[in-house]
Amino acid sequence: MPRPAVLLDLDRTLVDVQSFTDYDAAWRDVVAVLGEAADDLGPETGWTAATRACMAVLGQLPAGDQWYAVSGVVAAHERAAVAASRPMPGVAAFLEALAGAPLGVVTLLPAEVAREVLAHHGLAVDVVVGRDPHVRPKPAGDGLREALRLLAASPTGVRMVGDSAWDAAAARDAGVGFVGVHAPGSEFSAFPDVPVAGSLAAALPHLGSA
Repeated sequence: MPRPAVLLDLDRTLVDVQSFTDYDAAWRDVVAVLGEAADDLGPETGWTAATRACMAVLGQLPAGDQWYAVSGVVAAHERAAVAASRPMPGVAAFLEALAGAPLGVVTLLPAEVAREVLAHHGLAVDVVVGRDPHVRPKPAGDGLREALRLLAASPTGVRMVGDSAWDAAAARDAGVGFVGVHAPGSEFSAFPDVPVAGSLAAALPHLGSA
């Protein structure tokens, strides 16, 4: 029987890019493009205020020149962090344990930057869905649904692994299970029924992998 698909956040789930990205500078660049700051910063999460602001405004802007301009200035800082980014502990063994399961990364990074991160650390997945003006980003579940479409996978039995409340909200919206990792339980206080693992290895039993 085929194994169900597993959907994965990237940043601080598989690889820590965020800690090496200057989102404070990115946000200053965003404000310079927009001429104003965002009002709605999305669900509470443990990210820095600048990180959350950058991600929230990209989720609010409609597709168009302004979206691409904002995404581009943020992406420049994200791409600059690729070389310094660090794999999360046990990520290679974690992905090896999931061999045979369709794997999709759903990330707020641009898909091309996410692929650079994965390639830099020698990590392989089947599909990558990154930020796209035509796909509502997390905390909406559209990116997860797009990953399942690309994987030709049913949502039945699917779990997502992520480190933030935005990941948990996206999983709930997409109708798939969720496992939290690399974050304190308080990160998921709005989702009291989701399991929270202290490591990728500890997340495996929740995915049907010992």
